[in-house]
Amino acid sequence: MRNPRLIREIIEIVALVLLFLVAVHFTLQSYHVRDAGMQPSLSPNSYVMVNKVAYIFRPPERGDVIVFHFPFNTNQDYIERVIGLPGDTVQIDSTRIWVNGVELKEPYVQTPVNPVAKTWKIPTNKYLVMNDNRLFDNDSRSWDYVPKDFIVGKAVVIYWPSTSWQFINTYTAAYNSIKSGH
Repeated sequence: MRNPRLIREIIEIVALVLLFLVAVHFTLQSYHVRDAGMQPSLSPNSYVMVNKVAYIFRPPERGDVIVFHFPFNTNQDYIERVIGLPGDTVQIDSTRIWVNGVELKEPYVQTPVNPVAKTWKIPTNKYLVMNDNRLFDNDSRSWDYVPKDFIVGKAVVIYWPSTSWQFINTYTAAYNSIKSGH
């Protein structure tokens, strides 16, 4: 004799587990940090959790660490820090960065270096991003902007290796004095 209540409960549990897995799939993603481009904030071979819905109701902010599709090969994902927002003017010389005329004081950068002096006026729906390890210049300094549609999400927590578990610092205080470029 079959127990219809037990069968119904098993179906409900399976349905809830599947619903949970689908929800996680569309809201969170793991990202493997492969190189030293974001050191000291993120170490090579660490893993971060990416919030894929972080920018549904608000845009990225300066200091956010984002994962995005590389503009010249969308099959590759990169992780870098947002420095400039749409409408901002960002200027660099060999060691310093100014956003809308305010010099950035970046506590997360150990070796401030830029390959060339340059100025950007960031277009609508584009973001300027840089590595924390400025010796790695495969970022906006060499290829300009990340389109908003290419952003996968906001990196929020380092979860592996487990000894490095921590929330990712966006260094809000470093960007507080910058006024909007609009």
